Amino acid sequence: MPTSNAQRQAAYRARHLQSDDGEGVRLNLIIGTHAKCALERLASAHGLTQRAMLERLLVRAEQGTVAALPAPLRTDYYERRLRLPADAVTP
Repeated sequence: MPTSNAQRQAAYRARHLQSDDGEGVRLNLIIGTHAKCALERLASAHGLTQRAMLERLLVRAEQGTVAALPAPLRTDYYERRLRLPADAVTP
């Protein structure tokens, strides 16, 4: 029996929720054109998928943020109680 479009889409999403460590989550968002183009260029230049590039950028940004925090504030950061100024973006 043929599958419906909804069934095929559900199967596709289930297959693609797997990451290298076996855990994946769906992130559905809209970003600006400049950010999307930057992601495409960065991924291409580094020979990565856009997903891998975005993951790498996020992990490195977090590492830089945590490294710059005084030790007493790290717990607040991990428990999502810390609020940094909007201009405190880690390169």
